[in-house]
Amino acid sequence: MSSPETPAPQPDSHHDDAEAADAEQTAPTRKSPIGPVLLLALAAAALWGSSRMTWVTLKSSDGLTEPRTHHLDGGVWFGALTPLALVLLASIAAVLAARGWLRRLLGVVIAIVAAVAAVPGFAMLTHHGNTSERAVRLAELPARAQVDQLTTAGLPALLSVLGALAAFVAGVLLARMPETTARLSGKYDNPVFRRASAAEQVAARQAKAAPRQSDTPDQPDESVATGPLSERVLWDALDAGADPTDDDPGRR
Repeated sequence: MSSPETPAPQPDSHHDDAEAADAEQTAPTRKSPIGPVLLLALAAAALWGSSRMTWVTLKSSDGLTEPRTHHLDGGVWFGALTPLALVLLASIAAVLAARGWLRRLLGVVIAIVAAVAAVPGFAMLTHHGNTSERAVRLAELPARAQVDQLTTAGLPALLSVLGALAAFVAGVLLARMPETTARLSGKYDNPVFRRASAAEQVAARQAKAAPRQSDTPDQPDESVATGPLSERVLWDALDAGADPTDDDPGRR
């Protein structure tokens, strides 16, 4: 009885795909910027909320009309507060799209934006600057008007500082993120290529296993026993329509 014919070797593309998939599995895990993204979302919400709260309440009278009360919110007290909140919100999408040195550069920019956003709140909390003159100018009081009472609110200023601090921490984390853990092969990061590669690997294993199982069903095929496919490859193969559990693809 003639010995069973040795299956012909598969094209190098299958071998290369298998090696690439194994290299991907043993490569460092992608470091996801979930922490910085959450901090940026909290920072944007804090700055936006602070811009809607009243920072200074001013009561004035001019001797001709009834006394007036002016409520200066954060958007008026520091005009850039709302735009900075929107910038931090938009930076979330940029962080998720950026990789490597570009993500670290974005972290530096975010840290600078956070430092700028902290200035008005810090000045308010530490009583730096002439609050009364600034309030009169922003309230656009006439020259004859007199300030009867001026009250500052510490909570909105503190909220803006905390939001700026969260954004600054997010920027530092992004700036310190290693490039090697923030980038993988573009081919295997794409689900389309990943599923196609998984389907090819499954088809190659089934093609090798079928002749051996038909000739010597009781003996394992050493040429195929290269270890189980990774869980990711199995799921990608299923997504591509290939059944990795079907040992005889010709039997339908």
